[in-house]
Amino acid sequence: MKNNFGKIVTIFLILFLIPVYGWSQQGDNGQSEEQEETTVEELFLQSVEMRIIGEQAFDDNRSSKLSALDNLEELVEEGQVTAGDAEATYILDRLSSEGIGVQLRENGRLINNFPEVRRRASELLGKIGGESAKDTLINVLLSDDEPMVLAEAVYALGEMAADNENNQMTQAISFSILNQDIMTPDQNFAYAALLSIEKLAEHNNGLNDPSIYRALIRISQGNYISTVQDKAQEVLRTLMSY
Repeated sequence: MKNNFGKIVTIFLILFLIPVYGWSQQGDNGQSEEQEETTVEELFLQSVEMRIIGEQAFDDNRSSKLSALDNLEELVEEGQVTAGDAEATYILDRLSSEGIGVQLRENGRLINNFPEVRRRASELLGKIGGESAKDTLINVLLSDDEPMVLAEAVYALGEMAADNENNQMTQAISFSILNQDIMTPDQNFAYAALLSIEKLAEHNNGLNDPSIYRALIRISQGNYISTVQDKAQEVLRTLMSY
């Protein structure tokens, strides 16, 4: 990203790469039984269905990850994944950082930059909701640089209508807006951010974060189409009414 705050550092997820060892107690003969190796995802993903989806999600292949998202979406639509579901959120957290927080390289070339995977993961996190989903979406806004992913993540935060504790959500949203290229900002992201701000204000009976007002003014006076500028002015008037 163009701001030092948004620079991405390759993260090797130790949780996924280092096995967890389970030691058994020693028998009467004083010798320990054979060690068992269990990966963190095996410990965490208890249901067979989620284990299968997890295998798809953690596979290096893009199509496998999309299949995992298809299966999770189906479970969400069928009501089999409840709000704040820990297993689903665990998988989606990983998928939301493919190519950004989790980077795989081959001969120095990044091979897992999958914006569509990150976008769909953000969308499902918004539908599932919960504190962990909120934290992941905030991280997406602070670390991703793909406009369509940012638009989905910011809209998802508004859909969750979560409490804006310590202005975490509004600061992340305003950071993303203010970090947009001044000359060629993304119109879709800006409009999605405005809808999210509007919903957060309604849920929290107004917003007291100064950074949001700066972001709204940036949009209302910046290089945006009239539809987006008019919406920014409308949201400003709404915030002033609380």
